[in-house]
Amino acid sequence: MVPLSFAGHDFLALPEAALFWPAKSALLVADLHFEKASWFGRFGQFLPPHDSQATLDLIAMLVDRTGARSVWSLGDSFHDADGAARLPRKARERLAALMERVDWVWITGNHDAGMTGAPGGRRLAEAEMEGIWLRHEADPNDARPEISGHFHPKLRLSLRGRHVSRRCFVGSSSKLILPALGALTGGLDASHGEIRRAVGPGATALVPVADRLLRFPLA
Repeated sequence: MVPLSFAGHDFLALPEAALFWPAKSALLVADLHFEKASWFGRFGQFLPPHDSQATLDLIAMLVDRTGARSVWSLGDSFHDADGAARLPRKARERLAALMERVDWVWITGNHDAGMTGAPGGRRLAEAEMEGIWLRHEADPNDARPEISGHFHPKLRLSLRGRHVSRRCFVGSSSKLILPALGALTGGLDASHGEIRRAVGPGATALVPVADRLLRFPLA
C-alpha cells in the first residue's frame, strides 16, 4: 500500500487496483464486472467461468489486509443488469459473507443500470463523502473533487524493446479515476483522449509499486 494524497485527504493506493481511505476505513473499488464470463457464454463465446469468485476472493483479501469496514463499488459491479441473478451459489455465498462483515455500497454504472436481483447492500447513483464525490463516470463539467471508475485505465510503455501494460490510477487536482479490479476486465490506454478529457489539465498516470507511487504525466 502506497500513500496517495487527493483533495486534501490521505489514501493508500493498492497495487491490486483498489484504493483505501484510512480515515473512513473504506475500501474503494471499481468495475468489478461480475458474471462477465456467463454473459459472453450466452452468445457462444466461452471464457473461464470463475471470474466472479476470483474477484470476490481478491476483495476479501483486501478487506483483511486493510481492515476496511466498508466497501464502495463505483459502478459496473455487474457486467449487465441480470448479472446478479446469474451469480453461482458459491459466489453468492461469498458475497453474502463479505456483506456481513462490511457495509457495502453499490454505485450504479452504465453496465448495471436497472439491475435486477440486487444481492443486498445499498444502491446509490452517486455519493458525497468529506467533500469528495463518488460516482461511476467522471464529469468533466463538475469542478468538485471526484473519485470514479468507468475507463479501466492502463499504462502502456515500451521498455528495452518490451511492451509493458499495467493497471493504473489516473489523477489530477480534482479527479481520480480508479483502475478496473474485475478479473476479466480489459483496459483503455491511460493517455487516451477520453480519459484526458475526463480528468482535465495535469492528467497523470499513477502506478503503485512496492513502497512508492510512480507518476507518468500524460501529455
